[in-house]
Amino acid sequence: MKKQFLLGVLICATFLSKAQIGIPQISNYGSINYKGGTQNWEIGQDKNGLMYFANNEGLLTFNGRYWKLYPLPHKTIVRSLKVAIDGKIYVGGQDEIGYFFPDKNGVLSYHSLRSLIPKKDQQFADIWDIVIRKDDVFFRTTTEILKYKDGNFNVYKSKGTWEYLGVANEKIFAQDTSKGLLTYNNGIWEPVGKYPSLKNLSITAILPYAPDTLLITTNKNGLFILYGNVIEKKKAIDDASFYQHRIYDAKKINNGWYAFASISAGCLIVDKNGKIVQQFSYADGLQKNNVRCVYQDKNQNLWLGLDDGIDFIAFNNAVKYIYPDVLKQTSSYATKILNNQLYVGTSNGLYHTNLNPQLKDFSYSQSSFSEIPNTQGQIWNLNIINKNLLIAHEDGTLILDGNKVNTLYKYLGTWMFEAMSPYYPSQDIVGGTYTGLHHIVFEDGYFKDKGHIEGINESLRFIIYDNNTNSIWASHPYRGIYRFKLSADYSKIIETKLYTEKDGLPSSLGNYVARIKNRIVVATLEGIDEFDENTQKFVPSKTLGPILGQNVYQYLNEDQNGNIWFVTNKKVGVVDFQRKENNKNYAIVYFPELSSQVVAGFENIYPYNQQNVFIGANKGVIHINYLKYLENIKPITVNLTQVKISGKTDSVLFGGYFLKDGKISNQQNATQKIELANVFNSLHFEYASTLYEQQNNIEYSYQLEGFDKDWSDWDAKSEKDYTNLPYGTFTFKVKARNNLGNESKVVSYTFTIDPAWYQTWWFYLLCFLIFCYIIYQIIQWQKRKHLKQQEYLKKEHQLEIEHNEKEIVKLQNEKLEAEVNFKNKELASATMHLAQRGKLLLKIKEELLPIVKTDDPENSPEEFKKILSLLNDAERADDDWEQFAIHFDRVHSNFLAKLKERIPALSANDLKLCAYLKMNLTSKEMAQLMSVSIRAVEVSRYRLRKKLDVSSDTNLFDYLMEITAD
Repeated sequence: MKKQFLLGVLICATFLSKAQIGIPQISNYGSINYKGGTQNWEIGQDKNGLMYFANNEGLLTFNGRYWKLYPLPHKTIVRSLKVAIDGKIYVGGQDEIGYFFPDKNGVLSYHSLRSLIPKKDQQFADIWDIVIRKDDVFFRTTTEILKYKDGNFNVYKSKGTWEYLGVANEKIFAQDTSKGLLTYNNGIWEPVGKYPSLKNLSITAILPYAPDTLLITTNKNGLFILYGNVIEKKKAIDDASFYQHRIYDAKKINNGWYAFASISAGCLIVDKNGKIVQQFSYADGLQKNNVRCVYQDKNQNLWLGLDDGIDFIAFNNAVKYIYPDVLKQTSSYATKILNNQLYVGTSNGLYHTNLNPQLKDFSYSQSSFSEIPNTQGQIWNLNIINKNLLIAHEDGTLILDGNKVNTLYKYLGTWMFEAMSPYYPSQDIVGGTYTGLHHIVFEDGYFKDKGHIEGINESLRFIIYDNNTNSIWASHPYRGIYRFKLSADYSKIIETKLYTEKDGLPSSLGNYVARIKNRIVVATLEGIDEFDENTQKFVPSKTLGPILGQNVYQYLNEDQNGNIWFVTNKKVGVVDFQRKENNKNYAIVYFPELSSQVVAGFENIYPYNQQNVFIGANKGVIHINYLKYLENIKPITVNLTQVKISGKTDSVLFGGYFLKDGKISNQQNATQKIELANVFNSLHFEYASTLYEQQNNIEYSYQLEGFDKDWSDWDAKSEKDYTNLPYGTFTFKVKARNNLGNESKVVSYTFTIDPAWYQTWWFYLLCFLIFCYIIYQIIQWQKRKHLKQQEYLKKEHQLEIEHNEKEIVKLQNEKLEAEVNFKNKELASATMHLAQRGKLLLKIKEELLPIVKTDDPENSPEEFKKILSLLNDAERADDDWEQFAIHFDRVHSNFLAKLKERIPALSANDLKLCAYLKMNLTSKEMAQLMSVSIRAVEVSRYRLRKKLDVSSDTNLFDYLMEITAD
């Protein structure tokens, strides 16, 4: 690659010793970019600004952002193309002829015309040229010219070969090797001129030259002039070697200039006098020197079809690039113009070139750069003081003397110089060096070194002389801002003040001192500050603060018109006080195409005048014709280039062309509005502006009406995706603007997304019917539920009644049980009373028996005998028992009666024993009640078991409870 580059440089150097120093922006598009064939044979443009290229693999289109290839049916090479007024793109290939035109969805489709040609002439080779004049379309092969009109072809054959077909001054010209140059007139080819050897020359272009004169270019025989019916060879040419290079194509690009596409020298720009104005070659940025075709678009920029690739030259652009060294390897740090010489201080020496003072735009000066000897190394700055050029070099200070330099002092790297007087000539000059300040005097027309100024030993890159206070301001990269006052002889610093955060600066870092609007200002990390002499502190600038805001500025420079040029975060801009914008007395213009091209940390802008602004760049120097930049405010257009369904193949809905009445239109027609099924509710939109030279300056804003509430923010992105859109009718709108604030008209595209099946009226009707049915079923269910509830409530009521009855019975039983318990208690009490009475009677009886049983029973008192008799009767009395039995049966549900009835053999004592057992009395208690011994009770119990036939294992109480319960 490097060898190829050096070869291109050598070719250009031998072909063109002096060329225009300013090279416009060149954009390269290789086959990898556009994904097509290598060779490109012809170029065209339609009324919407879209570019078309006849490519080896088909018709290639470009809209500024996106490339698209349309192959011919047989995948043949497209050799020629022409865009008609009605939008048809006529193409010619190998054994194929026809045109491309958008279908109803705006997608380009091919329409072959080959079948309309008479059958005997349908076999042909390549179509090399296409010419359109009014309604006539001419196609050239080497053996015949085909004229197409109103669906019919006329065929014109040649005895030799047809070598050329073109149009100039509304006339059709063709070259026949057997007849020479011919012109078409009312169906007849008539000879033109009588130049004897023109038959054997290969004509490549016929162009307007003067009102009645044409310029003829040939492939390898130079140029000719056609005046009336006379053809003469044009002898005046800037370089004789011009004739050594074949010319494939030529176009007139303005009133006096022509562009030639050559086989080995790239593209040449030549004026009417044959003087080469500009050459674009491999060394200047082309991909190849072999240029097959050239085309000038609507904005006067050039497109080159190469043997391998496509190049775009922003020929009419106001921004150009100047490269002092041939290999384009150096960065530029400073630029100055002195005595019609342009001086460029680079990373490796000082270069200069001549400027044409008659030109307003110096970038058109035709000259070459040369390096000034003994300046190798880093040049930091150039200053013109007392009409001399002072060079701040890494090795010291140099003074320009003609085409050489003189060394003022060595081994002390110097950043810049500052004159200590606003009047000419300034006798004292101070330089900012790696180690502080340096004093230089100007005496008798010469600069003299006065040595180091004592008092500071810091690197001072930016210094400004303040004539109001006779002091020097200097900014340090990380310490802050210095202010020095020097002695009268400038030999030492007598007063030093360092200003930091405590003195009002936002930070000690990142400060840059400059002189703007006759003020000493400091660009800080939070905007622009000025020094207040009253408070001795830095404060935000009331003048520049509202204009420049709180951005961080790395460079500020005021031009002679009062405009402020600046660099902020590698972006270049200017505050233009001659223009008004947004009801302000100034306009801020940015240059997006220059972003990140300036030398970071060593920014430099030299606004010589409004037509010549020089900016130091990473490679070479950027030149801006600011007036032309503002004049180049062309109407911005935006094209909706494609709409497709996201995630689907072959799903293009709109191909970029609106149609109305069968012709290409600028807006959507009702017939192109499309309805989409709901499943296709994710769409991808692509859009672009055909302002090719300002692609880096273009931003877009969009809105989907019916979905987005507002327009989007401006963005350089040229595509937008919408996913899962709801059903309805939407209109996608897009607009573009450039960095000068000019907006395009809005382009819109309307489409409809049908509702999903579950969003249609019949689905809603079905849902309504289903809903009604569900309501009906719910009502019926409620009725059934109500009936069931009623039945349930009835059952519950019945159950509750039964429960209540059971509760009543239970309560009654509990009452009865309570009464039984109470009676039992009474029985127990009565029984205990009887037992106590029995004990008492027994005790009385026991006490009386000794008295009665004396030795003399006869002498015992009769009364005692009666008492004993009464006691015996009381013990044997059954009245109490009968009352007890009656009362017992009442309490215990006729227990004794049932028992007597069940077992009749039971005696009264047995029943009494059973009653006592029922009352769960002990044997002792039973013995007391029965007035017997415990042994007698046990015997009675045994006898009762026998009568009841109860074994000893069975509890007698349980048995009695069991038999009486039945």
